[in-house]
Amino acid sequence: MLGYRVPSPDEALLISGGRTKGNAPFRVVTGHGAFVLPFFRKARFLTLAMCESEVGEKCVTQQGITLNVRAVIAFKVGNDTESIISAAQRFLSEQDQMSVLTGRIFAGHLRSIIGSMTVEQIIRERQKLATEVLDGSKEEMARIGLSVDALQIQSIDDDGLGYINAMSAPHNAAIQQQAQIAQAQANQAAAEAEQESQRKQAEFARETAIVKAQYKAEVDKAQAEAAQAGPLAEAEAQREVLQMRTELAQRAAELRQQELVAEVVKPAEAEAERVRIMAVADAEKMKIQAEAAASHNRVALDKALIDQLPQIVEKAAIGLSNSNLTVLNGAEGLGQVAAGLVSQGMAIFGALRGDIVHYDDENLVPNGESHQ
Repeated sequence: MLGYRVPSPDEALLISGGRTKGNAPFRVVTGHGAFVLPFFRKARFLTLAMCESEVGEKCVTQQGITLNVRAVIAFKVGNDTESIISAAQRFLSEQDQMSVLTGRIFAGHLRSIIGSMTVEQIIRERQKLATEVLDGSKEEMARIGLSVDALQIQSIDDDGLGYINAMSAPHNAAIQQQAQIAQAQANQAAAEAEQESQRKQAEFARETAIVKAQYKAEVDKAQAEAAQAGPLAEAEAQREVLQMRTELAQRAAELRQQELVAEVVKPAEAEAERVRIMAVADAEKMKIQAEAAASHNRVALDKALIDQLPQIVEKAAIGLSNSNLTVLNGAEGLGQVAAGLVSQGMAIFGALRGDIVHYDDENLVPNGESHQ
């Protein structure tokens, strides 16, 4: 649109030729557009983008040692209206001069701050050096409308003097020693790993050989068993046939034995038992007959003795009559003598009967034969 101007996101639109708020010499527009009256107003653009400035400066330290210092500064125009006005009044026509002026400002601050520090401090405390340079230049940069985002110290050297190298020599020696120790340890570890690898390879080869030998033995065994399977099966079949024939023969022998027992042994045993029973019965019969005969003989003998008893007593009395016997107590004494004769007769009868019975018992046998 004619007369309407819009700045880029990283630019500020500066409109001059009209009234402004406050004491600003011109109107500043950022982030949106504005209408610029032709012929009566003039519009210019100021960059707000990031700019870079490199510094390479020889600086003398507190110890009098010259150091070459290289640094990079990242800066831009401030975002506030006051900073934009200050930068526009100084750099609007020659905006490239912002980098040149910034480099010169930081070079001066670098020389000043490095001059108050030793080489050891500068080398070991680079961040402190950068912070002090930023703090020293911040106010001066703000006056010209610029703000510093970052300062990076790129390099520091003593221009071949050897001071920095000498300063780092002890540390380098210690590092070298540690490196050598680490290398030796690494070599030892590598050698041990190599030896362990060789041992494992040898062990693996041995195990492989053992497994192969076992497999070969199993294969040979299987082949031998397969080769012997036919004869073994035939022999086993023959053995089973012989075993079955043996069992059949044993069963036939057992059956024949049972038949013989039923046909011969059992009848013989029955006949023997019958004969034994008959013999026992005959013996018992003869014993009973002998006892009966003996009993009959004793009865007859007792009868004969009883019949002879008066004669025995009479003979005893005759013997007394021929003897010279004196009776002291008369009839009572005579009765006692008679009773004594009868008692003697009975004793003689008992003695004779006992001897005869004893003689008959010893001479009796079951079959009626006389005792030898």
